[in-house]
Amino acid sequence: MEKHLFTLNGSEVSFEPGQTILEAAQTCHVPIPTLCHLKGTIPTGACRICVVEVQGARTLLPACSTPVSEGMVVLSESPKVIVARKEILELMLTSGNHNCAIGGSDKGGWTDFQMRVAGYEGSSELCPVWGDCRLQDLAFQYQVQADRFVHKQTPYPMETVNPMIIRDFSRCILCGRCVQACNEVQVNRAISIGYRGTDSKIVAAGDRPLAESDCVFCGECIQACPVGALVEKKARYKWRPWEMEKIRTTCPYCGVGCQQLLHVKDGKIVKVTGVEDGLPNQGRLCVKGRFGYDFIYSEERLKTPLIREKDGGFREASWDEALDLVANRFKAIIAESGPDALAGVSCARSINEDSYNMQKLFRAVFKTNNIDHCART
Repeated sequence: MEKHLFTLNGSEVSFEPGQTILEAAQTCHVPIPTLCHLKGTIPTGACRICVVEVQGARTLLPACSTPVSEGMVVLSESPKVIVARKEILELMLTSGNHNCAIGGSDKGGWTDFQMRVAGYEGSSELCPVWGDCRLQDLAFQYQVQADRFVHKQTPYPMETVNPMIIRDFSRCILCGRCVQACNEVQVNRAISIGYRGTDSKIVAAGDRPLAESDCVFCGECIQACPVGALVEKKARYKWRPWEMEKIRTTCPYCGVGCQQLLHVKDGKIVKVTGVEDGLPNQGRLCVKGRFGYDFIYSEERLKTPLIREKDGGFREASWDEALDLVANRFKAIIAESGPDALAGVSCARSINEDSYNMQKLFRAVFKTNNIDHCART
């Protein structure tokens, strides 16, 4: 099989036709930073952090959207590249309320800025995604100080009206990942980039709140956001990555089997994310899978079987007593009226295996086809 080769940082490496520089570099474990690239979507080159030096090119090229060609010579960390990335990061850090620790000024101006952001947030905490922000990671990596340029104020207020997602436009870097996640990954097409120039922002339904748009609150945009522009309302300021235990599990809401990561603090779920490479969902979740975990802690949850008394009231019972009662009633009904007197409905929250066992119970044991599956939860 013919090998296709190009030179990356002085070493000759192979690539597959159609790969971008970023994809080819990832294949051979050479890291190239990016803020806008979203796996499985059309590359945009919006953030420009992934720029690399290509021999013969007049300018630095975005690795995420530049195809590799035979014999191409690429430098991913040349002096020109590092200078360009630092300047891009400086501009991003001054584009809004990016109050991560590295953003301070050696001249002592950081405290005033931090106080202004704290007033805007209504909290003395650092950014709600501090410690889980790709922009912060890169600012530390390249040791960027955001004091060369004047901090620009964002004219758009924070959107807090919907029950699931907080949209903080002052922290948006217009990378476009949320738009791609909505339009290309989940295909909900609820948001887009609106306006022009310095007035650009992510808009929904003609620049109305998410609750008044076609948004289904799947939260894919939150998982795609590399900064603090989109945050789960329930997890805001309650979630820090170093405090969490990650537990992989299967979503309990339907039989698809979506893979989740439960972020658990002190034995309690704080937020839920999709497992990026987990099948079948590959990181995707619906609104129930991502946000619907509060019922676990409801005081109204039944913790033991209940048996109805003759007076209409209920009493607690053991599982053995409850199962024996159900089995005996089923036997009595079949004996008196035949198997078609029974009917069953499998809950949509059941996993496929449980639904299969239930239909087998009705068809093979009870000898009736009166079994259905409820699509509502």
